[in-house]
Amino acid sequence: MSWVLHFLGTGAAHAVELGSSSAVLERDGRPILLIDCGPDTLDRYEAAYGEPPCALYVTHTHMDHVAGMERLFFRLWFDSERRGRTRVFLHADLLPWLQMRVADYPGALAEGGANYWEAFHLVPCTRGFWLDGLWFDVFATRHHRPGTSFGVALRGSFVYTGDTRPIPEMLAVHGSGTGCIAHDCGMVGNPSHTGVDDIEREYDAALRARLCLYHYGSAADGEALAARGYRIARPGGRIALDPPPAPRADAG
Repeated sequence: MSWVLHFLGTGAAHAVELGSSSAVLERDGRPILLIDCGPDTLDRYEAAYGEPPCALYVTHTHMDHVAGMERLFFRLWFDSERRGRTRVFLHADLLPWLQMRVADYPGALAEGGANYWEAFHLVPCTRGFWLDGLWFDVFATRHHRPGTSFGVALRGSFVYTGDTRPIPEMLAVHGSGTGCIAHDCGMVGNPSHTGVDDIEREYDAALRARLCLYHYGSAADGEALAARGYRIARPGGRIALDPPPAPRADAG
C-alpha cells in the first residue's frame, strides 16, 4: 500500500504562479483528504482526480486557503449525488470565522432556498477526527491571533503545519518519529510566517532533515531554499510517505 502527499499548490498568498498552498493525502493513488481550498485549488484538484473532493480539512480561514469553497459549494449543490456528502473537518474554534468568510452572505443562491452548509457534511473537531479508519490529530499553530490556525497530522506518516511561525513544542508531540513534516517557510520570516533563519534556529538537524518546505514567496525563493539543502514541495509534486501505524487505542 502506497501513501503520498500530493502538493496542488505551494505558494504564499501573493505567489499566484505557484498556486494556493494545498495538498492531498493519497492512498494507492486515491485521494483521501484535501488540505485547504484556495482560489485555484478546486481546478487543480479536479484536473488531478476528475471529481470534487470527498473530504476537506481547513487549517485557517485566510482567503488564500478557503476562497475556493464558494465554487465548491456550487459544484456540490447542483450535483444531487454529491450534495451533503463532502465532509469538511475543522477545529471548532474556526467555525465562526469560516461562517463569516464563506457562508454568511445573504442568499447562497440567487434563487434562494439553499443553506450553505447543506451542500457539505460539516464535522467540527478539537483534538482530531476519524476518516477512512484513520485518526488525524489536530493541533494549534502560530499564525496571527491565537486559536485561529491549526495543523493536522497522521501519526507516523506526515505533519502539515498550515501557515505558522515555528512550533517546536507541537512537533515534539505530533512530529515525533520518521514521518514527513510539511512546513510553512519562506526566505524571510515575519510575525505570521516562518523564515529559513527561524527553521535553523528552532529545529535540530534531525528534524530539519524531515522537513518539506512550502508556502514560499516565489519560484526563485523555492530554488534558494533547495540550494541551502532543504527539500521543497513543488506545485504538482508528490512526496512518498511512511505508512501510518494502526490508530492509537486512546484516539478519538
